[in-house]
Amino acid sequence: MSAVELREVRGPSALGGGRRRAWDLLYLIAITEFRRSYLGTALGYLWSLARPLMLFGVLLVVFTQAFDLGDRVQNYPMLLLFGIVLFSFFQEATTQAVPSIVSQESVVRKTQFPRLVIPLAVVLTSLFNLAVNLVVVLGFLLVSGVAPRWSWLGLPLILAALAALTTAVSAILAALYPRFRDTGIIWGVAVTALFYATPVLYPLDIVPERLRDLLALNPLAPLFELGRKWVVDPDAPPVVAYENGTLWIPIAIFLALCALAVWVFRREAPRIAEEL
Repeated sequence: MSAVELREVRGPSALGGGRRRAWDLLYLIAITEFRRSYLGTALGYLWSLARPLMLFGVLLVVFTQAFDLGDRVQNYPMLLLFGIVLFSFFQEATTQAVPSIVSQESVVRKTQFPRLVIPLAVVLTSLFNLAVNLVVVLGFLLVSGVAPRWSWLGLPLILAALAALTTAVSAILAALYPRFRDTGIIWGVAVTALFYATPVLYPLDIVPERLRDLLALNPLAPLFELGRKWVVDPDAPPVVAYENGTLWIPIAIFLALCALAVWVFRREAPRIAEEL
């Protein structure tokens, strides 16, 4: 009798099973989670808007009264609200993506489906919330006297880049969490630090030059600065932090994170069920 050669049997891959099946699962999970998030609550979907508005109210009082940014930065309230809504999307999606695969343990263990669908569904659910919030933000901009202009057409480009970065970070965190449970705690601290290191509460042009160069390395910074110039304040000064040609650094970090997300998730996806 000849010896039987043993072959390694890999688990489900990141996007195995066909693109059509992956898209159907993604949409189904995202819609279900979006509806379940506010099921049975008194305000329903309004909670997705209430949270950033409450944070906006507190920070507006602090930074206009204590730090006098309202007089130094044109349209500061709208800049603050716009920044909070964008960063809330990034923070919500990445934070909820961390335990997303583990929370679906029973499904992951028993069902063959593309694992990447789970963190992608978290990002898509947060995108639904962002879409609702942006409608209100644009309404506030119009009421505050900010006139629509052609540069608003650049907003989808900013949102696409932000969604891509959010997806990359979410995929990395979701893939690492089943093996390294400290990931959730570490990211909770990191995303809070990132909030203050991103030009949400302030524009980069009022930051001291030495600190400005450091903050400009953040791949989120160019997106928020472009959002200020294109959407909130067309008279804002040029993005001074990138006048010396250093824009390639955050772009390189952005692309590196996207590549790392692909590599990490493809490497971890087949063994996720074993780690649960």
